[in-house]
Amino acid sequence: MVRRVSGAAKAQGGAARAGRARAVVIGAGFGGLSMAIRLQSLGFDTTVVEALDQAGGRAYVRRVDGYTFDMGPTVITVPHFIEELFALQRDAPALDAPDFPAATLADDARVRAGLTSGPATAPYCTIRPILPFYRIYFDDGTWFDYDGDPESTRRQIAAISPDDLAGYERFHRDAEAIFRRGFLELGYTCFEDVPSMLAVAADLFALDSVRTLFSFTSRYFQSDKLRQVFSFETLLVGGNPLRVPAIYAMIHFVEKVWGIHYVMGGTGQLVAGFVQKFKDLGGTLLLKAPVAEILVTDGAGQTPRTRLGRRHARGVRLADGRLLAAELVVSNADYATTYGKLIAPEHRFWNSDLRIQALRYSMSLVVIYFGFTDDPTRPLDLRHHNIILGPRYEGLLTEIFEKLSLADDFSQYLHIPTLTDPSMAPPGHHAAYTLIPVPHNGSGLDWSVIGEAFVDKVLRFLDARGYIPGLMDRITTRSFITPDYFEGHLQSWLGNAFGVEPVLTQSAFFRPHNRSEDIAGLYLVGASAQPGAGTPSVMMSAKMTARLVAEDYAAQIAAQTTDPRPQ
Repeated sequence: MVRRVSGAAKAQGGAARAGRARAVVIGAGFGGLSMAIRLQSLGFDTTVVEALDQAGGRAYVRRVDGYTFDMGPTVITVPHFIEELFALQRDAPALDAPDFPAATLADDARVRAGLTSGPATAPYCTIRPILPFYRIYFDDGTWFDYDGDPESTRRQIAAISPDDLAGYERFHRDAEAIFRRGFLELGYTCFEDVPSMLAVAADLFALDSVRTLFSFTSRYFQSDKLRQVFSFETLLVGGNPLRVPAIYAMIHFVEKVWGIHYVMGGTGQLVAGFVQKFKDLGGTLLLKAPVAEILVTDGAGQTPRTRLGRRHARGVRLADGRLLAAELVVSNADYATTYGKLIAPEHRFWNSDLRIQALRYSMSLVVIYFGFTDDPTRPLDLRHHNIILGPRYEGLLTEIFEKLSLADDFSQYLHIPTLTDPSMAPPGHHAAYTLIPVPHNGSGLDWSVIGEAFVDKVLRFLDARGYIPGLMDRITTRSFITPDYFEGHLQSWLGNAFGVEPVLTQSAFFRPHNRSEDIAGLYLVGASAQPGAGTPSVMMSAKMTARLVAEDYAAQIAAQTTDPRPQ
């Protein structure tokens, strides 16, 4: 059935200002907010609809008893992406500006000097560099401080495995080549057809970037510890190092060039900054406004890209019955949710239920949020970002991603923001969260039964192993989320935490497209779209999608940005 948008629906959607086309963005995560800011800068009257009671999506903020807990992303990199968004103006999209200005590619000493962003960011939030980027703890109690400093890196490699120093030099050289080609040159490429993929395939093969990351890393390092150090990062974007393509070796250089950063007050402050910027540009944010359906009409004679025939997105119907009409819709929702729940099957061919079910989805997470009293007699010997590896690496990853089983051992990412920002907890206390990769809900695990015991096991481990001595007696608050939170609260297929899994057969052209193949005027942005998950990637996704919109709606944009009538 084709739903037609009536005049009443258009009225309920709100009249666009004279000469302004309307856009609706579904979801106020990082991808959705970045996209909404860009649509406003393109000249659209944009409304963001968010199901939750605050913006952020996975970057939701929980506040309890004087503690502030970022529930999602905490690792911020490539601050010039953020600066670029805050610098945008109404009717001044700047889509042709260099994606990587020369000034942003300076020597990594700028990271240690604390140069993080520019003047456009300052009115909205404060961003500070974090060193080391991560402290990586091995199961035997030793650690590696991952800080991007060449001399520090070589010194630590020599202490672990002197024979691997030469291998590191080769890894550094080859990872840089992948970074320059895969990120600086191709990072903003939308792969929409086979020719676009074939055009770069030879280069990717020549760089050996299509083998798995762990296999790639193992070519350079004999030490198991070093293989883990230089491959673990893809877990932070939902990728299994044993399966993601080696092009993800570029993460090493992304962090080395731009560093790891923290937003004072937590990642929620960056979300608040994006919301304020969007509103400053004239945008509208609706909270507690879940979408029930993306409206599709025949749109005869109005489709920007006639290759899609008569189907066209014309707005959304909210769960409370309100209809918001628009000339285009952008979904920051989970890919499977967007196509599988919000669009009727008769409007989908390329993105059918069969494809939705055939794709592989990322693992999920258990995240434990806890506050505890400081103990001056036992100061924390931890860093802001801590990676605590278990006794197994390859075996554990196989159980999580392939066998979909919950192992007896685990690895975790322990985040303690109060080491940088005491405002995140009451005086004399620390706020923390620890994140443990687990299988998504395709596993059949019943987290309502096993959740509490698993959380208790993790916290007791941190206490018993001396990471936070006496933790069980010092905890003042604790809560946690499981894959059920991602599936039920965030509407994420199977409770996945990072969207479509970034394996080779689901990357570039094979990843869901930012411009819908089925419905004109419908676009995707965020973790499930190209280029993939992670805060810098979803901001890149927004710019890529904005360029597609600018191409498809060139005439409308030209008319509205040159309209002499008062706005």
